Amino acid sequence: MRRRRADRQRARVYAWEDQHIAPHGRDLLPFAAIQPMVNAIWAEMGLRYPPAIEPLPRQSRRLQADANRLRLRVPPELPSWVLLHELAHALSSTHDGESDGHGPLFMGLYLQLLERYLRLPTATLEASLKQAGIAFDRMAKPAFVDDV
Repeated sequence: MRRRRADRQRARVYAWEDQHIAPHGRDLLPFAAIQPMVNAIWAEMGLRYPPAIEPLPRQSRRLQADANRLRLRVPPELPSWVLLHELAHALSSTHDGESDGHGPLFMGLYLQLLERYLRLPTATLEASLKQAGIAFDRMAKPAFVDDV
């Protein structure tokens, strides 16, 4: 059985998102548009084999979405910032299920996605992360090596 590391930044990341990110990405993406978007972002990053988009189980009440390296589970509509959050989870997970949770690798990748796709200013994002006490790796790269 694989042990999960403590996700020490999770609550801080969620609070930071509510204050600094959610107001900028409230547009709702329909389920049918999400896979093409994920494919395009993956390709822009020079990666192959993007995660598959699957419906979030109907009985799921607490999750907005979830992700790992191989799949993203999403509801019928999803705010754009939540998609970027879940993509950062996919990018910071490995094929064998290891994950950075909401750690520095995840946050570095998420920061890059927010800058590029929500066009949020780098300096503002970094300052708000530092103020919230959230560690991030500015030079973060995906946790996996894509299959060739």
